[in-house]
Amino acid sequence: MTHITGFFHGGITVKDMEQSLKFYRDGLQLEVEFDVLNDKDYLREVVGVSFSAIRIVYLRIPNSGFIELLEYQGADRKSASARPSDFGGGHLCLYVDDIEAIAIRLHQLGYQSRSKAPVDIVAGPNIGARVIYMQDPDGYFIELFQKPVKS
Repeated sequence: MTHITGFFHGGITVKDMEQSLKFYRDGLQLEVEFDVLNDKDYLREVVGVSFSAIRIVYLRIPNSGFIELLEYQGADRKSASARPSDFGGGHLCLYVDDIEAIAIRLHQLGYQSRSKAPVDIVAGPNIGARVIYMQDPDGYFIELFQKPVKS
């Protein structure tokens, strides 16, 4: 029998890497692990898309894996942004220790959220936690989740 053995990364295709780095590196303050330009044929085979190169940036998630940002160059590209309720859409959820400060920083940098401010979870298994859905420059949702304070 085979088993999942861990989490490596979640990939997000971006329109403009520099704009996306302002959100993920500067706003979320994730550390860049590496930033490379890859034009190898194996990638074209893996993704089944013709392109000239992909700029790939890995950002380290503390105590976990990575967010992989991908900027395709020389390829036909379209927006895949959607509402949270649209199938085929997605989001990443990141644990945070000060949701208010991070939400304020991202708003001050000009990024939008689905709610005006972090929302208190008042029912279910995560009661007492706080959450906000932020949108990156391409409309991809990043859920920020602050665990409940233990009494």
